[in-house]
Amino acid sequence: MIGADLGGRGDLMEWARLAAMVLEMLGVLVILLAVLIAAVLYLRGGLGTRDWASAYDAARANLGRGILLGLELLVGADIIATVTAPLTVESVGLLAGIVAIRTFLSFALETEIEGRWPWRRHSPDRSSPDQAAPRRSRGRAVSPE
Repeated sequence: MIGADLGGRGDLMEWARLAAMVLEMLGVLVILLAVLIAAVLYLRGGLGTRDWASAYDAARANLGRGILLGLELLVGADIIATVTAPLTVESVGLLAGIVAIRTFLSFALETEIEGRWPWRRHSPDRSSPDQAAPRRSRGRAVSPE
Protein backbone atom coordinates (compact mmCIF):
# COMPACT_ATOMS: atom_id res chain seq x y z
CA MET A 1 0.00 0.00 0.00
CA ILE A 2 2.75 2.45 0.92
CA GLY A 3 4.80 1.54 -2.16
CA ALA A 4 1.83 2.21 -4.45
CA ASP A 5 1.32 5.61 -2.84
CA LEU A 6 4.97 6.55 -3.34
CA GLY A 7 4.84 5.32 -6.92
CA GLY A 8 1.87 7.58 -7.65
CA ARG A 9 3.64 10.54 -6.08
CA GLY A 10 6.75 9.76 -8.12
CA ASP A 11 4.66 9.82 -11.30
CA LEU A 12 3.15 13.14 -10.29
CA MET A 13 6.60 14.59 -9.66
CA GLU A 14 7.75 13.36 -13.05
CA TRP A 15 4.75 15.04 -14.70
CA ALA A 16 5.51 18.26 -12.83
CA ARG A 17 9.15 18.14 -14.02
CA LEU A 18 7.96 17.54 -17.56
CA ALA A 19 5.46 20.43 -17.34
CA ALA A 20 8.19 22.76 -16.06
CA MET A 21 10.49 21.72 -18.92
CA VAL A 22 7.74 22.26 -21.49
CA LEU A 23 6.96 25.71 -20.08
CA GLU A 24 10.65 26.62 -20.14
CA MET A 25 10.94 25.55 -23.77
CA LEU A 26 7.78 27.45 -24.66
CA GLY A 27 9.09 30.55 -22.91
CA VAL A 28 12.34 30.45 -24.86
CA LEU A 29 10.47 29.72 -28.10
CA VAL A 30 8.12 32.67 -27.55
CA ILE A 31 11.06 35.01 -26.96
CA LEU A 32 12.87 33.76 -30.08
CA LEU A 33 9.71 34.12 -32.17
CA ALA A 34 9.19 37.62 -30.78
CA VAL A 35 12.69 38.60 -31.91
CA LEU A 36 12.09 37.17 -35.38
CA ILE A 37 8.64 38.72 -35.80
CA ALA A 38 9.77 42.11 -34.48
CA ALA A 39 12.70 42.11 -36.93
CA VAL A 40 10.46 41.22 -39.88
CA LEU A 41 7.86 43.83 -38.93
CA TYR A 42 10.58 46.44 -38.48
CA LEU A 43 12.02 45.80 -41.92
CA ARG A 44 8.60 45.62 -43.55
CA GLY A 45 7.42 48.81 -41.85
CA GLY A 46 10.62 50.70 -42.53
CA LEU A 47 10.91 49.66 -46.15
CA GLY A 48 7.21 50.18 -46.83
CA THR A 49 6.79 53.64 -45.35
CA ARG A 50 10.39 54.87 -45.08
CA ASP A 51 9.46 55.99 -41.59
CA TRP A 52 12.14 54.07 -39.75
CA ALA A 53 11.48 55.80 -36.43
CA SER A 54 7.85 54.63 -36.31
CA ALA A 55 8.87 51.17 -37.50
CA TYR A 56 11.46 51.03 -34.72
CA ASP A 57 8.94 52.08 -32.06
CA ALA A 58 6.43 49.47 -33.24
CA ALA A 59 9.05 46.73 -33.44
CA ARG A 60 10.34 47.59 -29.99
CA ALA A 61 6.85 47.44 -28.50
CA ASN A 62 6.13 44.10 -30.22
CA LEU A 63 9.44 42.68 -29.05
CA GLY A 64 8.76 43.84 -25.50
CA ARG A 65 5.35 42.16 -25.49
CA GLY A 66 6.87 38.92 -26.73
CA ILE A 67 9.59 39.03 -24.10
CA LEU A 68 6.96 39.71 -21.43
CA LEU A 69 4.98 36.65 -22.48
CA GLY A 70 8.11 34.53 -22.56
CA LEU A 71 9.16 35.74 -19.10
CA GLU A 72 5.72 34.90 -17.70
CA LEU A 73 6.08 31.35 -19.01
CA LEU A 74 9.57 31.07 -17.53
CA VAL A 75 8.34 32.28 -14.12
CA GLY A 76 5.54 29.71 -14.30
CA ALA A 77 8.10 27.00 -15.06
CA ASP A 78 10.19 28.10 -12.08
CA ILE A 79 7.19 27.93 -9.77
CA ILE A 80 6.28 24.44 -10.98
CA ALA A 81 9.92 23.38 -10.63
CA THR A 82 9.82 24.20 -6.91
CA VAL A 83 7.38 21.35 -6.43
CA THR A 84 9.88 18.84 -7.80
CA ALA A 85 13.12 20.21 -6.35
CA PRO A 86 14.37 19.21 -2.94
CA LEU A 87 13.74 22.15 -0.65
CA THR A 88 16.94 23.52 0.79
CA VAL A 89 17.69 27.04 1.89
CA GLU A 90 20.01 27.43 -1.09
CA SER A 91 17.47 26.18 -3.66
CA VAL A 92 14.66 28.32 -2.26
CA GLY A 93 16.93 31.38 -2.17
CA LEU A 94 18.05 30.76 -5.74
CA LEU A 95 14.47 30.35 -6.92
CA ALA A 96 13.39 33.51 -5.09
CA GLY A 97 16.22 35.42 -6.75
CA ILE A 98 15.33 34.13 -10.22
CA VAL A 99 11.64 34.91 -9.79
CA ALA A 100 12.44 38.37 -8.39
CA ILE A 101 14.72 39.21 -11.32
CA ARG A 102 12.24 37.95 -13.90
CA THR A 103 9.37 39.77 -12.21
CA PHE A 104 11.39 43.00 -12.13
CA LEU A 105 12.22 42.57 -15.82
CA SER A 106 8.53 42.04 -16.62
CA PHE A 107 7.60 45.14 -14.64
CA ALA A 108 10.31 47.23 -16.30
CA LEU A 109 9.38 46.02 -19.79
CA GLU A 110 5.69 46.69 -19.26
CA THR A 111 6.46 50.18 -17.99
CA GLU A 112 8.69 50.83 -21.00
CA ILE A 113 6.10 49.54 -23.50
CA GLU A 114 3.10 51.32 -22.01
CA GLY A 115 4.97 54.53 -21.16
CA ARG A 116 3.42 54.72 -17.68
CA TRP A 117 3.33 52.79 -14.44
CA PRO A 118 1.21 49.60 -14.60
CA TRP A 119 -1.12 50.80 -11.83
CA ARG A 120 -1.84 53.96 -13.86
CA ARG A 121 -2.94 51.97 -16.91
CA HIS A 122 -6.68 52.16 -16.28
CA SER A 123 -6.84 55.61 -14.71
CA PRO A 124 -9.80 57.65 -15.95
CA ASP A 125 -9.30 60.35 -18.53
CA ARG A 126 -9.43 63.64 -16.65
CA SER A 127 -10.19 65.63 -19.80
CA SER A 128 -13.81 64.53 -20.03
CA PRO A 129 -16.32 66.68 -18.12
CA ASP A 130 -17.99 63.67 -16.45
CA GLN A 131 -14.74 62.57 -14.85
CA ALA A 132 -13.17 65.93 -14.11
CA ALA A 133 -11.23 66.34 -10.90
CA PRO A 134 -13.41 67.36 -7.96
CA ARG A 135 -13.52 71.05 -7.21
CA ARG A 136 -11.39 72.27 -4.35
CA SER A 137 -14.30 73.96 -2.60
CA ARG A 138 -16.18 70.69 -2.13
CA GLY A 139 -16.21 69.59 1.49
CA ARG A 140 -15.18 72.96 2.92
CA ALA A 141 -17.43 74.88 5.27
CA VAL A 142 -19.22 77.73 3.61
CA SER A 143 -18.85 81.02 5.49
CA PRO A 144 -22.12 82.84 6.28
CA GLU A 145 -22.73 86.07 4.43
